[in-house]
Amino acid sequence: MSGGRPPRLPRPRRRPPAPRQDGAPRTVFRLTGSGRRAAKLTGRLRGMGRLGVMGRLRFTGRFRTPKLFKADGHTPKLRTVKLRKLRTRTRMVLALATLLALVCTLLLDGYLHAEVGNDARVYRSHASRTVPDRLRKGGPVITFDRKGKATEHAIPSKTIALTFDDGPDPRWTPEILDVLRRHKVRGTFFVLGQMVVRHPELVRRMRAAGHEVGVHTFSHVDLSYQDKGRMDRELAQSQLALAGAAGITSSLFRAPYASKVRALDDRTWPVQQHIGSKGYISAFVDTDSEDWQRPPVKEIVQNATPEKKKGASVLFHDAGGNRARTVTALGLYIERMQKKGYSFTTVTGALGAHSANHPAHTLPIWEGRALIWAAAFTHSALPALMALLGLVGFSVIGRLLLMVVLAWWHRRSRERRRWSRVQEVTDPVSVIVPAYNEKECIANTLKSLSASTHPIEILVVDDGSTDGTADIAEAMGLPNVRVLRQANAGKPAALNRGIAHASHELIVMMDGDTVFEPTTIRELVRPFADSRVGAVAGNAKVGNRGKLIGAWQHIEYVMGFNLDRRMYDLLRCMPTIPGAIGAFRRRALLEAGA
Repeated sequence: MSGGRPPRLPRPRRRPPAPRQDGAPRTVFRLTGSGRRAAKLTGRLRGMGRLGVMGRLRFTGRFRTPKLFKADGHTPKLRTVKLRKLRTRTRMVLALATLLALVCTLLLDGYLHAEVGNDARVYRSHASRTVPDRLRKGGPVITFDRKGKATEHAIPSKTIALTFDDGPDPRWTPEILDVLRRHKVRGTFFVLGQMVVRHPELVRRMRAAGHEVGVHTFSHVDLSYQDKGRMDRELAQSQLALAGAAGITSSLFRAPYASKVRALDDRTWPVQQHIGSKGYISAFVDTDSEDWQRPPVKEIVQNATPEKKKGASVLFHDAGGNRARTVTALGLYIERMQKKGYSFTTVTGALGAHSANHPAHTLPIWEGRALIWAAAFTHSALPALMALLGLVGFSVIGRLLLMVVLAWWHRRSRERRRWSRVQEVTDPVSVIVPAYNEKECIANTLKSLSASTHPIEILVVDDGSTDGTADIAEAMGLPNVRVLRQANAGKPAALNRGIAHASHELIVMMDGDTVFEPTTIRELVRPFADSRVGAVAGNAKVGNRGKLIGAWQHIEYVMGFNLDRRMYDLLRCMPTIPGAIGAFRRRALLEAGA
C-alpha cells in the first residue's frame, strides 16, 4: 500500500455512457475493488461458483481500499492524509484500549479469585532457635515497640475473644453475624482483602454491629515463602480494600496458617518481626475449634472450650467451605460459656486497649472504592463475556457444519447438472490485469493468458509501478495485449480504467500474480449462457502447495473462501466475487452503480 497523498487521476479516453431511453443524460457510477461488491449490490446477479478453475494466487496487499469512482474518470473529493492518519490512529488506540481493558478485567478477576499470582505452598515446621522462649510460652497477642522488642499479652481469665478467619463469605458470614447479634456478642473478623473487595457490604455490616476487623492478608498466601515486597503488597492491598469498603484501616494482623504462639519457628518469626516493624499487632490463638475439618457440632464446641477458667483467643472460620456446623456450634458454644460465667469481647477489648480500627484518609478511601467498583464491573461483565464467547463458538461450529453439508450437497448437484450440456459461450472476453510492481509475476501471467483457448483481449493497467512492470509487458510483444499506464492511484482506479477501455461485453478481472490454465476463461464465462447471470465467482487455488507456507495458504483459501462460495451458490446469494478470478457482464456493472 503506497503512502503519501494520492495523486489526481488522469482522465482516460472512455466510451460515453449509454443514453437513457427518455433522452436524459445518464450519470454512471462504477463499483470498484476487484468488482467484489457487484453481486452484493444487485439482486439480479447470481454468482456461479460451480467451476473447478485452477489458478495461482498470492496475497500481496499492495492496493488501496476500494472506493467509488465516476465513470467519467473524476474522483470524489479525497480526505487529507492528515485526517486519514488521525482516523487510523484513533481506531488503533480504541482497539488497543479495548484489548487492554479486557486483559485487565481478566487479570483482576483471576487475582480476586486466587487464580492469578496465587502461591499455594504451605510451610509446615522448622527449628525455633531464634524465637524467644518467653514468647512461645506467653499469650496469643504480640506487639513490637519502635526498637523491635516483642511483648506477649495474655487474655484475662474467664474472657473469650472470638475470632473468625478467611471471610467475609456471602453465604456464612451473615449467619454468623446473626448468631452474634442474637447473643449480643462482639467478635474479631480477620478478613481477606480479595473477599473484602468482592463483598464490601459485609465489612460495613461488621463495623455497624461493633465488631473488630483485622487483616488476614489479601490472597491468603503463606508469608513464610514470600519476600518483604510481597508481604508489603499483601498488607497495602488489604488496607486499600478496607478503606474502600468501610472507610477504615486496621493495625490488627493474623498470618494465614498461623495457630498458637508455640508454633513460631525460625521461618515464621522473621515474618512476625517484619509485620511488627510496620506497626501491626499480631494475633494468634489459644484454642482452635478445628471447624475447618468439619467435625461434629459437639466436637467443635469441645475443641473451642478453654481449660479450666483460663481466658482464650478462640478460632472459628466464617468462610472456606461449608460452615453450617460452625454456625450451629457457635450458638451452642456462646450459651455454654455464658452459663459458666465467661464474657465475650474483641481481641483489643480483651487487652483493655483501644480498637485496632482507625478512620482511613480520603485518598485511600477513593482508591479502595475504585478497586471495588472495578471488581464489581468485572463480576458483572465476565458472565456476559462468557455467554458471548459461548454464542460465538456455537455460531462458528454451526456455520462450519452448515458449510460442510451444503458444500457436499453442492458438489453432488453440480455433478448431476453436467455443465457439458450447457450452451457454449463464444463471445470474446476482455481480461483486465491491474498491476503494481509485479515484475516477477507479470510475464508468467501474460503467457498463461496468451495460451487461452477462448478469444480474449488483455488489458494490463500499470498502476504507477516503479520496477518496470509495464516495460516487461510491452517487451513481450504478445498479440491482443494493451498496456495502459497511470500514476499510482490504487487498484480500484486501475480496474475502472480497464473497464473504460474494454472492448467487449464480458469482462474477466484477475490479479497480476495469478496464472490461468488454457481452459480457465472458457469455463469461467460458460454460465453467461444464462442471460440472468451477471457475475461468476471463479475457484482460485494456490499453485505452489508443495511448500509449507503454500500448503497453509491453500488450506486457508479452501476453508475460508471456497467452501463459503459453494454454500452461497447453493443458496443463490453470492456476496462477493474474488479479485483473483472473477467474471462480469459489463452491463451488470454499469447497472449496479447506476
